[in-house]
Parts: sequence; structure tokens; C-alpha cells
Amino acid sequence: MLFSGEEALKEASVLSGGEKVRCMLAKMMLEGGNFLILDEPTAHLDLESITALNNGLTSFKGCMLLTSHDQELMNTVCNRIIVMNGTKTFDKNVTFDEYVDLIEG
Repeated sequence: MLFSGEEALKEASVLSGGEKVRCMLAKMMLEGGNFLILDEPTAHLDLESITALNNGLTSFKGCMLLTSHDQELMNTVCNRIIVMNGTKTFDKNVTFDEYVDLIEG
């Protein structure tokens, strides 16, 4: 989880926001769940952590429900887009780029 040396021995109270997120992600991986609910999982993460998260979620064998403003994450991880906007709902098995093309087209 990108902690090395003495960083791994820090008390939880002194961790940065990104370090806390990485700890929570490590805990979830160790629990071995098959369904993830993630709300803005890349918030507070540096580029190296975002890349590692993206790789991990891409290889995740279970199901996940996530919200994100990270277009790269949405494109590489998601294969179904559900958008609820007032009384309208969009629900299709498409990538994020395909979704954007559909709503702009």
C-alpha cells in the first residue's frame, strides 16, 4: 500500500487523508469481500496510489458500485453506467467514453 520503512509504524491519528484511504483499502482487501461500494475512491490519493487502485479494481473479481469524477478510473474499471438525474435514468452496459458519446451524440 506504498508504505515503507518507518511509515508503516505511524499512529493512525497522524496519517494524512490519502494514507487513511490507503489503510482502509488495505483492510478491505484483507477481508476478501466480493462486493465493493466506493464513493470517490481516488479522492485524497496521489498519482501513484491512484494507479495502484486502478490496477487493483481492474483485476477485482467481484462486483462494485462506485461514484467518481475520475474519468480514467471510470473508463478502465466500469462496464455499466447508471446515471440518475431527477426523473431520468440511464442504465446501459457501456464504458464511460461510450456513455459520453451517447449523451453528446
